[in-house]
Amino acid sequence: MIISQDIVLSPQKFATSIQEQGLTVMFLTTALFNQITKEVPTAFQTMRYVLFGGEAADPRSAEKVLLHGAPENLLNVYGPTENTTFSTWYRVEDISEGAVTIPIGRAIANTRVYILDTYLQPLPIGVPGEVYIGGDGLAKGYLNRLELTAEKFIPNPFSDDPQARLYKTGDLACYLPDGNIKFLGRQDYQVKIRGFRIELGEIESVLAQHPGIREKVVIAREDIPGCSPTRTT
Repeated sequence: MIISQDIVLSPQKFATSIQEQGLTVMFLTTALFNQITKEVPTAFQTMRYVLFGGEAADPRSAEKVLLHGAPENLLNVYGPTENTTFSTWYRVEDISEGAVTIPIGRAIANTRVYILDTYLQPLPIGVPGEVYIGGDGLAKGYLNRLELTAEKFIPNPFSDDPQARLYKTGDLACYLPDGNIKFLGRQDYQVKIRGFRIELGEIESVLAQHPGIREKVVIAREDIPGCSPTRTT
C-alpha cells in the first residue's frame, strides 16, 4: 500500500486509511508512531502486528496505545541497515511505572547479538558495552569503502568460520536480568532525527570550509517536546 504525504502528515487521515485498507501488519518509524499515538491512540487497534523502531522509544506513547486499543502484537524493534533493518525485537505488553525506555529485546532468527567490552569480551548483566551483530542478515560491507568496511565489519571471534563477521554498531546497551537488551545510546556523536542517521562531525567539517567561520559546534536540539533525536550534544 502506498500512502500519500498529506495522509502521513495527518494522524487522523492515517488512522482512517488503516481502517479503509484493512491493514493488518505495519512497520513504521518511532517518530511517526509517536505522532499518530499522540492524536489517535486507537489507530492500530484492528491490526495484528505493529512494529516501530529507528530511534529510542518513548514508553508513554506505547503505554497510550496499550490503554486505548492495542494491536494484537506491539513490537519495539532495533537494528542497523547493515543487518537488514532490524536485528532484535521486543513484544510490548505493559509499561512499568516510571519507565524511561523500552527494551529492544532479543535477536531475531539467524542473528547473533553480543554486548562486548573494548577487548571483545562478553559483558555480564547490567554492565554497559558496545553492541555487535552477526548472522545471516549481515551485509558484506560498504560499497567502495574498504577502510570503513574493515573498521566496522570485524572477524567474529565466537565463530569457527574464518569468513564470519561481526558488525560494530557504535551503540551502547546492557543485558537485563530477564535476558532482554536495554539500549543506552551512542558512544559517538551520531544522532537520529525521525529515524535518519545524522553525523554531527560531518556537518561541522563542511561548515569549517567557509572562510567566515572560525569555530563551529553542531547540536541536535529539541524544540518540540516528544520530537527529539536520540541524543543531544
